[in-house]
Amino acid sequence: MLGLSPWHLLILAVILLLVFGGRGKISGIMGDAAKGIKAFREGLKDDHEAPPTQTTPSLPPANEAPKDPIAR
Repeated sequence: MLGLSPWHLLILAVILLLVFGGRGKISGIMGDAAKGIKAFREGLKDDHEAPPTQTTPSLPPANEAPKDPIAR
């Protein structure tokens, strides 16, 4: 039978069902993929626009001499 194994026939049947299975199957799948890509890009864009938050305390100015930690 043309050297097709049952796995080849199964894959061929799945492809045929996707293409001819009903109206709008392929366009629906591609539309969902496009929406996912668009949401991913918007998520990346939002991360770059957000101002960075400072979580560490600020350091003293460089012109101040550090205090001696040992009290005399």
